[in-house]
Amino acid sequence: MAKRNQPDYPEVNFSEEGPIRHLHLGSEWIQGSMLIDAPTVLVHEYIQRMMVWLLFMDPTTAPKRQAVQLGLGAGSLTKFCHKEVRMKTTAIEWNPQVLHACRGWFKLPADNSRMRVVLADAAQEIRKPEWLGVVDALQVDLYDEEAAAPVLDSAEFYADCRAMLTEEGCMTVNLFGRSSSFDASVAKMREAFGADALWAFKATREGNTVVMAQRTPSRPKRAVLLERAAYIQEHWGLPADKWVRVFKPVEA
Repeated sequence: MAKRNQPDYPEVNFSEEGPIRHLHLGSEWIQGSMLIDAPTVLVHEYIQRMMVWLLFMDPTTAPKRQAVQLGLGAGSLTKFCHKEVRMKTTAIEWNPQVLHACRGWFKLPADNSRMRVVLADAAQEIRKPEWLGVVDALQVDLYDEEAAAPVLDSAEFYADCRAMLTEEGCMTVNLFGRSSSFDASVAKMREAFGADALWAFKATREGNTVVMAQRTPSRPKRAVLLERAAYIQEHWGLPADKWVRVFKPVEA
């Protein structure tokens, strides 16, 4: 029985499928995954695509920048930004049991000078003055155990996200499902960021669509994107050349 005023957190557990370990929140839905023998590899295509913001700034400067994840999941993006890209990295997670699972089962390091996990309600935490205008890469993946729609998905929330970003900063969001909720989410992002600020992939086979919103809209030339993609692929093993071909501005 939950204590009065204490959130009723969903049960956190994991399953294994060959070389891969999955995180679950009391349901069959996968909330994140890890390659057991290579814990910083980004297993799922949509998680790789959450790093597409690297194409929209000089990737050689990435280690000097700051990344924030809203929703820890299995810690994949937090580990990757911290250990592989070597960025200053913060994850904001509501459920302390998810953090415990990531430390125990998914090889998330303890907090250190470049990485930390803040246990808080993301909607409240991101309004703190310390976050205003300092985040270069904001990665939003907020789903509950039902995985039906983002937990935070209002124009006001996306406006708060925009306020966190540096001038070159980008927000990437995982939108799950092909239903009308996708169009509604994009409309709210457009209201907060502007019509020219949004880019998107088509949905993956699993139904995940990654959308990116820029603090300052830009249209880098293809040659610049290809040069950056080559660097991203060489240094971090991400399929960025494919991103250049399939990542498009969202039509208003």
